[in-house]
Amino acid sequence: MEGLFSIKSDVFSFGVLLLETLSSKKNTGFYNTDSLNLLGHVWELWNNDRALDLMDPILENEASFPMLIRYINVALLCVQEIAADRPTMSEVVSMLTNEHIVLPSPKQPAFSYVRSLQNPIPPKGRPEVCSVNNVTVSLIEAR
Repeated sequence: MEGLFSIKSDVFSFGVLLLETLSSKKNTGFYNTDSLNLLGHVWELWNNDRALDLMDPILENEASFPMLIRYINVALLCVQEIAADRPTMSEVVSMLTNEHIVLPSPKQPAFSYVRSLQNPIPPKGRPEVCSVNNVTVSLIEAR
């Protein structure tokens, strides 16, 4: 969203894909709750000890509940806000294949809430600087 890429970007994408697969819902365009997207919805369920509500009913006979909780935990670890907090893909594979590894508790996922703007209205006469690298110029104007 901010144009920053890291080696953990693929880990984030994998976490989103895993949550989409488990729920059979898309991350974007998710409007069934007050959450912004699927990540926010999953985080809300996780915090309320209702993570099993995420599961697509078609998976009910095929997945064991402890493994489903494990998959959700791993997915939430993959989509944490700070890239350094996310596991590497080799760690993800280990967490998914070795059920004896104790998983850490995830932190709030990225993009699961609306960020507040520090200066929502730029001072009059000066356009707001929106460039991270001072190479591009972006002006935010209402239609």
